[in-house]
Amino acid sequence: MEENEQIIRKFIEAWSRLDPEELASYFAEDGVYHNMPAGPVSGRENVEKFIHGFSASWTETTWDLLNIASSGSVVFAERLDRTPAGDKSVDLPCTGIFELEAGKIKVWRDYFDIATYQNGLA
Repeated sequence: MEENEQIIRKFIEAWSRLDPEELASYFAEDGVYHNMPAGPVSGRENVEKFIHGFSASWTETTWDLLNIASSGSVVFAERLDRTPAGDKSVDLPCTGIFELEAGKIKVWRDYFDIATYQNGLA
């Protein structure tokens, strides 16, 4: 299996631990996380704060990897993110596009329908 795909598989698995510091460690120091319904977040420290901010109310999460493919430094990962938050829950279809450099995420763009997320946790 290609090294970049393996890194992204491990990153997706790490989400189940809900540890923003661990998740941010997968990013390059100047890495960018662009959660498409919001603006891009730059820098590992800011990525960690952003992840902490939106995941703080989550009680758990499991990301099912449906498909993964790569070409060079780019990895495409189609997922179903299953996230309970208290007594509410959402199953969110997502596609993440990851650009890696030297074994770290340089850019992550995540595409999903924000209304599906908001309605599930409303």
